Amino acid sequence: MNLPASHLGKSIIALSVALALTACTKEPASQQTSAEAEVAAEHVKNEAVAEVSNPFFAEYDTPFQVPPFNKIKDEHYMPAFEKGMKDHLAEIDAIVNNEAAPTFANTIEELERTGDLLVKVQRVFFNLAGSNTNPELQKLQRELSPILSAHYDKINLNDGLFERIEAVYQARDGLGLNAEQLKFLEDTRKDFVRSGALMTEEQKAKITEINSELSQLTTQYGQNLLAETNGFELILDKSDLDGLSDGVIQAAASTAQQKMDAAETDEDKAKYKDKYVFTPHRSSMYPFLTESSRRDLREQLYKSYVMRGDNNNEFDNKTVAAQIAKLRAERAKVMGYETHAHFVLEERMVNTPEGVYDLLMQLWKPALERAKREVADMQAVVNAEGHEFEVAAWDWWQYAEKVRKEKYDLDEASLKPYLSLDNVLKGVFDTSNKLWGLTFVELHDIDTYHPDARVWEVKDKDGSHLGIFIGDYFTRSNKRGGAWMSSFKGQSNLDGVERPVVVNVCNFPGPVGDAPALLSFENVTTLFHEFGHALHGLLTNVTYGSMSGTSGPRDFTEFPAQILEHWAAEPAILKTFATHYETGEPIPDALIGKLLKASKFNQGFANTEYLAASLLDMDWHTLTAEDELQDAGEFEKASMAKIGLINEIAPRYRSTYFSHIFAGGYAAGYYSYVHSAVLDSDGFAAFKETGNVFDPELAQKLRTHIYEKGSTEDAMTLYKKFRGREPQIEALLKVRGLDGSAD
Repeated sequence: MNLPASHLGKSIIALSVALALTACTKEPASQQTSAEAEVAAEHVKNEAVAEVSNPFFAEYDTPFQVPPFNKIKDEHYMPAFEKGMKDHLAEIDAIVNNEAAPTFANTIEELERTGDLLVKVQRVFFNLAGSNTNPELQKLQRELSPILSAHYDKINLNDGLFERIEAVYQARDGLGLNAEQLKFLEDTRKDFVRSGALMTEEQKAKITEINSELSQLTTQYGQNLLAETNGFELILDKSDLDGLSDGVIQAAASTAQQKMDAAETDEDKAKYKDKYVFTPHRSSMYPFLTESSRRDLREQLYKSYVMRGDNNNEFDNKTVAAQIAKLRAERAKVMGYETHAHFVLEERMVNTPEGVYDLLMQLWKPALERAKREVADMQAVVNAEGHEFEVAAWDWWQYAEKVRKEKYDLDEASLKPYLSLDNVLKGVFDTSNKLWGLTFVELHDIDTYHPDARVWEVKDKDGSHLGIFIGDYFTRSNKRGGAWMSSFKGQSNLDGVERPVVVNVCNFPGPVGDAPALLSFENVTTLFHEFGHALHGLLTNVTYGSMSGTSGPRDFTEFPAQILEHWAAEPAILKTFATHYETGEPIPDALIGKLLKASKFNQGFANTEYLAASLLDMDWHTLTAEDELQDAGEFEKASMAKIGLINEIAPRYRSTYFSHIFAGGYAAGYYSYVHSAVLDSDGFAAFKETGNVFDPELAQKLRTHIYEKGSTEDAMTLYKKFRGREPQIEALLKVRGLDGSAD
């Protein structure tokens, strides 16, 4: 259960000190020596001092309850976790032992209020473990994973607690609950049932054991991947830079300089002196693959990326991934489900594995055929250049770019000067303002967890406070790959108005020299996407924190993020923010025209690599408990051969670095992006049909029925309230050029 992170009823410090004093006076004084009494007294004193100095044990004395990052030290986490778990269990016991008959207020709402301290520290710890980690946090993460798993199992499998929930549920028709309360009650009961509340004691013990193993393995998987990503460097001399633009060269020189500055020995420093460094981080790799004329080096860097976790070393993820899939299948069987996918999809809009496969395969055939034509187009360029090699995976970026220049006269490098990070932020803020009147005021007096992170106060159209938005955009070695949205504080109206603190984390290339950070158009759509998630967290307006923001079905919660991407390429928006960082000139209409004309370019590749990963995810999670532990490499080969994936394309994520499904929350759910794409394409088509992409009436429906509602209503019901009907796939096929219109 997702628990709210505020509403401390009494002083945590006072309560902690009182508990410590009570504990030390349990033994009669006559049984203690003077020395023992002094040690006990000193222990109490030290505990009291530690709690007073621990920022988690008091209300945050900061604007808008942003965590006091400058005061939080690594040593504060474990004591806060320990006390948070202790307090949480005590709060649960108080509900279970309440002599009054179970009611919605004294059971369901009181359960929602539990765990404040634990959630408070969890939000900070796990956000920083992903975005600003260090060896101590990684060590703590490994230690905490099984401990937290066991803690939540104690609650989810608590017979007395479930008896009270069940009693309220059985009496629900006579309680006079409103629609939101009724769904919250139903969801709460369902969460407990799906966690094993109706199982036998033997089954519960098995689930607890599996959950503990899974928590350790998923943590290991993520840390292995980070080590593998950071473990490869392509260190080049000036003579190796053929074809690279000045900006890419400067970025590689800057990376080398940073590594030299961080090196601890003269030998390590010398390794980077006057060198140029590229890494498997996408912000470093993709520009190199696009521009470098050194095919041998392109191959080397590309393979370093696709072989992460598959190098038969201490960070190898093949066995880890297979074990995770096996354990999930075994847990599903204990829970009474055929496979893990059946368990997961029960709660999704597409609620069966067959339905997911059917959706994916509707796109697979046209995407694969288009990808094959794209290979032929690239091979024609290779041949025209007089080369004798066949296009390989590491050639795709370079030759796709050459085809794009030839077909559409569009050069990615010509766009970037107009797409500085600040410009794009202005664009996404302007979009939010035009749709809903939101304004963003940057705050410079709030401490953040890293110098790169920036903070804005978000205000509604009437000037009222909506929340705090934190943006952390540049890649660094202690940040995991990808892009995501999270929160340091949730939204709730249960005990007064609590507004959220939301964060976007990305991995864009940082500024080089005197130039600002310049983004590719893919980076731009990523920023709009993650900001769509942020808006889902900022605009949410529900009673119960567990139902707020992005709490709905995974194949629905991508919709509010993906629909915002459509505005990124709208000329009316582009012209408001895309200005040249040196001259201040707005982006030319001709360049916008080329961008729009090329919007369906390379869609064979983009869709094929995504769909391949989605199908691989489904194959892993439709394994049964009876299936033997897989050889991950052979399993993946068989999975891709079954669908006919061509050699020139790898799945967007191979099994050994598919953190979405093996270290994140997308297991049997990576298809969600394409299901949400059906929704977002169909939904944006509604705006286009009005003739105004900022149509006020439709924008208000999007806010009221989608962004504000969290999981307070059925997802399809919410979509139909916004769109007026169920979604149709035709708009997606047209947007991606898979309907034949782009041929």
